[in-house]
Amino acid sequence: MQSIRTRFLLISAGSVVAALAMASIVLISLFTRNLEDRIDQELSGHINNIAGSLQFGADGAVTLEARPVDRRFEEPYGGLYWQVEDDQRGTSLRSPSLWDYSLPLPDDEHEVGAIHRYRLAGPELADVVVQERRIIFAAPGGQRAIRIAVAIDASVVENASRAFAYDIVPYMLALAIFLVAASVAQLTFGLRPLSAVSAGLDRIRERRADRLQGPYPKELTGVVDAVNQLLEAQAKLISKAKTRAADLAHGLKTPLTVLSNDAATLRERGQGQMADEIAHLTAMMQSHVDRELTRSRIAASAGLRASDAHLAVSIAMIVKTLKRTPRGEALDWLIDVPPDIVVPVDPNDLQELLGSILDNAVKWSRSSIRVTMGADADRRVLVIEDDGPGASPSGLKSMVERGKRLDTSMPGTGIGLAIVRDIADVYGLRLTIENREAGGLRVAIGF
Repeated sequence: MQSIRTRFLLISAGSVVAALAMASIVLISLFTRNLEDRIDQELSGHINNIAGSLQFGADGAVTLEARPVDRRFEEPYGGLYWQVEDDQRGTSLRSPSLWDYSLPLPDDEHEVGAIHRYRLAGPELADVVVQERRIIFAAPGGQRAIRIAVAIDASVVENASRAFAYDIVPYMLALAIFLVAASVAQLTFGLRPLSAVSAGLDRIRERRADRLQGPYPKELTGVVDAVNQLLEAQAKLISKAKTRAADLAHGLKTPLTVLSNDAATLRERGQGQMADEIAHLTAMMQSHVDRELTRSRIAASAGLRASDAHLAVSIAMIVKTLKRTPRGEALDWLIDVPPDIVVPVDPNDLQELLGSILDNAVKWSRSSIRVTMGADADRRVLVIEDDGPGASPSGLKSMVERGKRLDTSMPGTGIGLAIVRDIADVYGLRLTIENREAGGLRVAIGF
């Protein structure tokens, strides 16, 4: 649930489902209430028609001359029933639809002329909705109270409500799909400025821009300004740090040169022990300066690289330079690297890494250097091999230590392979250094 898009979609889908469920309940309730109102009106109309058709014979018996014409009154258990009760004489009239059943009208008193509504058990154990009206008629022998009841199966309302619910389900589903799709479109359009900010940050990370640029909504203006201010402050700090490192290196360069000259002068005067000590300290200081200057040029992390590097191009450039040296010109070079391989390393850092390894190989190789491309279980591996003397087990371990030199007979500061380790750590490269069985050193870099 770390994604705003996922959260919004889940909330939107949940809200749509809840809203449509409530809307369905309200619509079904309104439909049911309107249907009940119509049934009430229909039952009231039947009561009025029956009341208007009641007649009294000479003997005072109540008769219904014109029966309601609805066919459901004529069909046994047709779902619509009427019943007339003459409580004074204890007689009743019933619709043919009641067949052999009599509605058990409650023995209660209610206001004359008022509609009395209730439910009770009907034919075949089916509940019926009943409307009853007590009317006073002028009959032979005086006024008489007649109870007229009309009933309809309650299942009529229930079945109609259920059918209505089933009918609206497809429309509610279609509406839900439309609303969710509208939410997705709204989300896509609404989050587009955030995507623009993300793309801008990617350009900055790839060093194709130094700040966020472009029109942004006013809601993001504060964030964009804060990021730009942070980037400017960071750029100033980095620039100051590099300037101070360069100033420090240049400031130490002259004193170190003087110390080297003093060591040579002392050696000429016969003070060799003191001269060697000063020369050793001077070399160590120079090694530290060179290492820090080199490290200041390496990207702080893999994500801050300027771009990816073409491996074959970088190797070709370095080998071309080394072949111009006296030792490099005398060696046989075997380069077998496909031209289309691109590695996620800054081109300058890759030049520094491969240059240090190949320069070390040139110093120690007797006759040839091999540069080949292979593959490990999950990585592409670049292998650089020379046919030099190799190194002892302890020498292999200390080879990448800062300022460590295995043989002082060769020129250098001893920082080359240590820089290789630094660059490998920044980019998460797998670096292995080992002796070859045929003699010489084998350096493998897993990208």
